[in-house]
Amino acid sequence: MTHDDQATPAEIIQTVLLVEDDEDVGAFIAQVLKEERPYVVLHMTDGAHALEAVGSIKPNLFILDYRLPGFDGLELYDRLHAISGLEMVPALIMSATYPSQKEIQKRHISFLAKPFEISDLLAIVDELLAK
Repeated sequence: MTHDDQATPAEIIQTVLLVEDDEDVGAFIAQVLKEERPYVVLHMTDGAHALEAVGSIKPNLFILDYRLPGFDGLELYDRLHAISGLEMVPALIMSATYPSQKEIQKRHISFLAKPFEISDLLAIVDELLAK
């Protein structure tokens, strides 16, 4: 690709790793993100599978449920960020229960309370991917 035909920001497809153990909720979020934005969304239902997946993909954003089987979203975030090449990937934690604000702020993670408006989800995702 020469400098004249470089991709514009709108043409660059972002990859989102969504970890949500409720399959219906995860499928809905993935569908919305795919329909409303040019994102590739990989939906995993637990942290162990998410950790396996990042061996073959390099996501631009993590969207993590706080309550996950095995370990919570904050622990998953820590494990993902410990992987070389993923240290700077932004994250959004979603939950109906509120994790410690101190823990969220310490990690510089965005938080979205469930239930949420789709417009709020899209705004946060767009902001995080624009960084």
